[in-house]
Amino acid sequence: MEKQTVSKPGFARIVLFAAFLLAIVHQYLFFDKLPGISYPIFAVLFYAFMLYFAKERLRKFNWFSYVWLGSIFLLSLTYVLFANWFFFGLNFLVIPALILLHMTYMLSYRQPSWSGIGLIGAALEHLFPQNLRHWGTAVKLLRRGQGKMADERKQVLLRIVIGLLISAPLLLIVTSLLSTADGVFNQLLGSLPEYFASISFGEGIFRVLWILLLSLGMFGLAWGFVDSKSYTRTLPANGPDALTHPAVQTAAPETEGIGIDDPIIITTILLAVNVVYMLFVSVQFSYLFGAWEGILPDNSTYADYARSGFFELIMVTSINFGILLLSLLAVRKAGGGLKRVIQLLLYILVLCSMVMLYSAYSRLTLYEEAYGYTYIRFLVHAFMIFLGLLLILAAVRITRVQFPLLRCYIVLGLLAYVLMNYIGMDRIIARQNIQRYEVSGSLDAAYLARLSADVMPELIEFSRQEKGILDEELQNRLADQVEPLRNWPSFNLARFQERRALEQYFEKGAGN
Repeated sequence: MEKQTVSKPGFARIVLFAAFLLAIVHQYLFFDKLPGISYPIFAVLFYAFMLYFAKERLRKFNWFSYVWLGSIFLLSLTYVLFANWFFFGLNFLVIPALILLHMTYMLSYRQPSWSGIGLIGAALEHLFPQNLRHWGTAVKLLRRGQGKMADERKQVLLRIVIGLLISAPLLLIVTSLLSTADGVFNQLLGSLPEYFASISFGEGIFRVLWILLLSLGMFGLAWGFVDSKSYTRTLPANGPDALTHPAVQTAAPETEGIGIDDPIIITTILLAVNVVYMLFVSVQFSYLFGAWEGILPDNSTYADYARSGFFELIMVTSINFGILLLSLLAVRKAGGGLKRVIQLLLYILVLCSMVMLYSAYSRLTLYEEAYGYTYIRFLVHAFMIFLGLLLILAAVRITRVQFPLLRCYIVLGLLAYVLMNYIGMDRIIARQNIQRYEVSGSLDAAYLARLSADVMPELIEFSRQEKGILDEELQNRLADQVEPLRNWPSFNLARFQERRALEQYFEKGAGN
């Protein structure tokens, strides 16, 4: 473990005070308010707090650090730009997790690799043991020096009490005179009791606890990076980074016991599984393309045909990936002809998986054309594409042993998630349903009206062109809206534009 640099207590008090101020800002921005522009503002403040006070631990930024940081900032901006309910909730979990992992990578004494499982362990270490042990540090910082200044503080408090006692009668006289002289001032004084009565005692306690706990948590996190206690444990040579850095693994001794990644065992598994998959794929080809012409398997409806594709997808995800990743470990141990056999079987496995994935994708597309487009169906489509890319990367890794598979998965996963936030899911769903209406004349107006504020311009334009086909739903949506949010931290561009567009639309007579 590298030498620790423990800062002076004075600097620690500054960090604690800054954490307290940042907690006050957080309480102001988020208490009883929807996240909006407040989210990216606080994200920037939090990064400034962490990177400045723990700068002694800061690692040099590399290309992935910038990609990571940019992804976090783009995701935080979604609370300003969009109003999709799915990502609105999911990002509550994803963004803090990405921030914690990024902070750990940039500041942890363990300096974990961004592509290893060790990063997760280090992040959990800094979130809990490193953080919590410095809550006591914060208490010690507040208590330190009290003994020397006890007498002086007593004298100061005594003087304050005397001053208040003298001020009380003077304040009564002065306020009475001022309230008589100025009616506005009198109204202000009269409104004070109502203001204090409107403040809930329980709410006040909750706000104070919010600030105290959050300030302790942020101080503990920052000071846990600055003053770390080593919890590092040595991982085995064939640990979780085996797929990422296969070259550094030591060869297994000839006397090693039989494991599940034994090449012979893996070859047997692949042979058995591929026989079943090839049979399944051959059956798929008999009607994979025929379904588009109205040819379906016997006793099968459109819904049954599409729903069965999801079970295929689950099988590909849960079984094939497990076998594929496990087999990649076995390839390292195999040699000669056996290694080439395993590689061939893995290519067959990937190929069969891609065919099944395409089958499931086409079934869902057919289902959407018959029954419409929804959030869940769109997300399943996106997941199928993502899974197909993962399979392609795994296929590259079969023969190229040095290919950084885990790193590519992490980069692909991060970029894909950011893309899903910005791709405009609601707009795509609305456009697809509108196109379906133009072809079939079938439209689920109620579902379209339940889409997020992001899609309102398209819905208004469609209703105008179709002579008010959505006017009733849009009118109900406008009526259900509350008054414009007056708390600027909750400002959201999509919701602001939605309300303005709806008001302008109905002021002009709508589509009638």
